[in-house]
Amino acid sequence: MLESLRKSDRSVSELVREIHICQPGISKQLRTLHEAGLVTVRREGRQRIYSLRAEPLKQAAAWLRFYEQHWDESLNALETLLDQRKSPRRKERR
Repeated sequence: MLESLRKSDRSVSELVREIHICQPGISKQLRTLHEAGLVTVRREGRQRIYSLRAEPLKQAAAWLRFYEQHWDESLNALETLLDQRKSPRRKERR
């Protein structure tokens, strides 16, 4: 759904046709995204048009990048430690 909204603003009926989920399911997801601040809604006649708000997603991506770097560093350090521990054992077996 976010990918569809990234391309352009959509109504509920457009999202139903594009994503192949029933209207109540689309509406529930849109309500959740709206409450999370990830989409905005405006009225055009009888329809509600939904738009993606990318800024919160950019903030989340930046937060995740920080932790991704942290975990990469931690896992690399663990790999180095395990490699160091393996080396003496190999020498002892010879």
